[in-house]
Amino acid sequence: MTLQDTTEPSIFTLAHGARLVFLVGDITRESCDVIVNAANSSLLGGGGVDGAIHRAGGPKILEECKVIVARIGRLPAGEAVATSAGNMPSRRVVHTVGPVWYGGDRNEPATLANAYRNSLRVADKEGLTSVAFPSISTGAFGYPSHEAAAVAVRTVADELAHLKHITEVRFVLFDNRTHKHYVNAAQEVFHHLGKT
Repeated sequence: MTLQDTTEPSIFTLAHGARLVFLVGDITRESCDVIVNAANSSLLGGGGVDGAIHRAGGPKILEECKVIVARIGRLPAGEAVATSAGNMPSRRVVHTVGPVWYGGDRNEPATLANAYRNSLRVADKEGLTSVAFPSISTGAFGYPSHEAAAVAVRTVADELAHLKHITEVRFVLFDNRTHKHYVNAAQEVFHHLGKT
């Protein structure tokens, strides 16, 4: 798995001072307070971002996920839970399950928005200030990245106005194409908010 990075980070500042940062990179190397895992409902690891986080974090993350699953069962799409970050530089991992894309007729946008919103709420409740997201559901779950980007950026921008602690959200994206979708979505959100 090779990252295609030829872009500089793009930074947008919201009216209340929180920042949205868009970059191409490896989320497992982010040194923010929280990285978000695009998990499957079993929380036992998988491919893509989920597998990379479990590999980079080591066995401690899986052990904590097993305890959570024993307590609550499978994690429903749109919900979020937290574990330690194991061997990674971040302090915590928030695991969320995005929707599988079925064409948009099965409430996928609302479920995806809940995955972002609930991840932020879990991190904010723990008093953490910086969060890094991947592009949730756009890999094996098949959500078109330009549509997912619009939901993600709008949801995060709206939710940040209601949180006490989070001051920066990074979208750490796998390639330039996805980065472009997210920056375009941010430009649209900021245009709608009357910001440049």
